[in-house]
Amino acid sequence: MCSRLPRTACLLRLIELCILLSHTAAYFGLTGREPLVFLPAPFSNEPPTGKAHLKQCEQMTLTRRQKRMCRREPGLAETLRESVRLSLLECRYQFRNERWNCSLDGRGSLLKRGFKETAFLLAVSSAALSHALAKACSSGRMERCTCDDSPGIQHREAWQWGVCGDNLKYSTKFLKKFLGQKRVSKDLRAQIDSHNINVGIRAVKSGLKTTCKCHGVSGSCAVRTCWKQLSPFHDTGRLLKFRYDTAVRVLSVTNAATGETELAGPRRHGQSHRSTDLVFLEDSPSFCRPSRYSPGTAGRSCAKDTSCQSLCCGRGYNTAMHLTTLSCHCQVRWCCHVECQTCVREEEVYTCKNT
Repeated sequence: MCSRLPRTACLLRLIELCILLSHTAAYFGLTGREPLVFLPAPFSNEPPTGKAHLKQCEQMTLTRRQKRMCRREPGLAETLRESVRLSLLECRYQFRNERWNCSLDGRGSLLKRGFKETAFLLAVSSAALSHALAKACSSGRMERCTCDDSPGIQHREAWQWGVCGDNLKYSTKFLKKFLGQKRVSKDLRAQIDSHNINVGIRAVKSGLKTTCKCHGVSGSCAVRTCWKQLSPFHDTGRLLKFRYDTAVRVLSVTNAATGETELAGPRRHGQSHRSTDLVFLEDSPSFCRPSRYSPGTAGRSCAKDTSCQSLCCGRGYNTAMHLTTLSCHCQVRWCCHVECQTCVREEEVYTCKNT
């Protein structure tokens, strides 16, 4: 049972099973091979009524403790599914031009290793869960939390919070409880996973901004309406992709003063790695050929002048002519619509060769 494992192992299981096992696959209509951009958004504006959420909780592969938490919170099952959708879409988008394109094929094997890609999966999944929980609170989809009510700004009496802010404080607290966070394990892999999970949560936190509007005569701003708002998740994904590109390889060392096992890497600016760095244990495979980690790059579309050379791994690429239709010669007609003609355009399409 996951309840006997550290929280990092629980998140690994949650990520892997929510994506790969049949319950969630049936929910999304996934076969494991379709493009993720066609994933439907399962999030409704209202929490499930009656006993509907109880069935959703039972259909998900969670621990007994997590299922109890799910049953107590009617909006949690929908929020968990939304977080899976967010992480899948964002991972696929950020790696659309990379040899590893966040394919569902090989995801299970990948999560068992210490690659940079594993680090990104953990970070983007924890970030998506944190983001989805905060949004669910502010939108009223979860009953046990509400808007953020802690602006942390001086002279609070001069501020009015007229808009429901994203409750990241509750989200972070709930996430740690849901994953069963305990003291850090002495196991190197568990430490690395825990670190990368926290990198994802910090990435969401870094995008929390205070947004204000002024009210008063002639814009005097006598009263300001303010709320806390998370950045779009795409911004978080872009930050985590940068962390992936600059990830630090680490190893285990023993602190001579305390005797504790710690992570260490190449020293930069007086320290081996920062709390915001993604860290990994081993070099990644090339992902060029089919393996247990990915389906390879054969047949992948590429851009002739920018990505074909790297993406196709030196095998070259095929060129084909495709006909595409698009709207053209559009005109605004009185009143008030736009009329367009349909044009056909011939385009060159490049795909990586098999050999």
